[in-house]
Amino acid sequence: MSAAVIFAGGPSAPRLDVSLLPSGAIIIAADSGLDHARRLGLEPTILVGDLDSVSAEGLRWAEENGVVIDKHPADKDETDLELALSAAAHICDELIVVDGGQGRADHAFANLALLAAPRFAGVELSAFVGDAVVTVIRSHRELRGGVGDLVSLFALGSIASGVSSTGLRWPLREADLEPGSTLGVSNEFAASEATVDVGIGVVLAIQP
Repeated sequence: MSAAVIFAGGPSAPRLDVSLLPSGAIIIAADSGLDHARRLGLEPTILVGDLDSVSAEGLRWAEENGVVIDKHPADKDETDLELALSAAAHICDELIVVDGGQGRADHAFANLALLAAPRFAGVELSAFVGDAVVTVIRSHRELRGGVGDLVSLFALGSIASGVSSTGLRWPLREADLEPGSTLGVSNEFAASEATVDVGIGVVLAIQP
C-alpha cells in the first residue's frame, strides 16, 4: 500500500511524533502545511494551494529544492486541504492528514466532513488532529490504544447501519448510528486493540 502524509495549513503547528508516520510516505503540503512539515524535519515533495499562508522562506525553499508546486487562484471552490487530498488520492491508497487542530471552528468542521467525502471512498484515510487520532471507517478498521482510553464513533452524511465493534467496553452489535446521535460518544478501549465494522455508511472514530 502506497501512503501519503498531507500536512494541513493553519495557525498552529502539529504536535506529532513523526515515528508514527509510515516510512517512505510521500509528503504533501497544503499551503502553510509546508512550514509545519519542515518544523518536524520533513521535506514535502508537493505543495498545493493558493499559497496565501506559506511563509516566504518556505516558498523560496520549495522553489529551490524542486518541490512540485500546484498553485491555485485564491478565488476557488475548494479548500487547500481538499485540493491536496484530491491530488494525493490519485497517487496513493493510504492517506494520513496532519492538522494542528487549532483555529477556526468552521475549518475544523469542514476538515472532518471532508475526510468522509464519497470521492475518497477508494482510499484508507486517517488523521492526526491536534492531540486526537481520527480514523475513517467505511467497512472495517482496526484501532489501537491503551486500556481505558476514550474513543467516540460518529456517523457522517447519513445513517451508518450494521455497526459492530470488538475490544471496546461497550461493544456495538449491528447497530445503527444516526448523524447527530451521541450513542457512540465516550466509549473506552477494553483491550489494546479494537475493531469497528460498518455495513453501510461512514463512521469516524475519534480518539481524543
